[in-house]
Amino acid sequence: MTAQARTQNSVANNNVESVDKATAARLKSIIERVERLEEEKAALAEDVKEVYGEAKATGFDPKIIRKIVRLRKIELDKRREEEMLLETYKAAIGME
Repeated sequence: MTAQARTQNSVANNNVESVDKATAARLKSIIERVERLEEEKAALAEDVKEVYGEAKATGFDPKIIRKIVRLRKIELDKRREEEMLLETYKAAIGME
């Protein structure tokens, strides 16, 4: 082990020793909460996937449903402005 590596290990050990038990417990709690939320997020993503599958089986186009969901998140005025710009750009390049 090089002198630099020994110094880095020593610094790391000193840092670990300087973290009190309450701080370590708080850090562990935060990490565990994030892990639980990530698990919940994955489960919710699977649920959403199943709903889109149900929509497809019913004859709806999931791609269009996703687009509508995305559009509904945008404020009405902002959405109208974007749609107007889209139409303007499409007309400018001969798509309309």
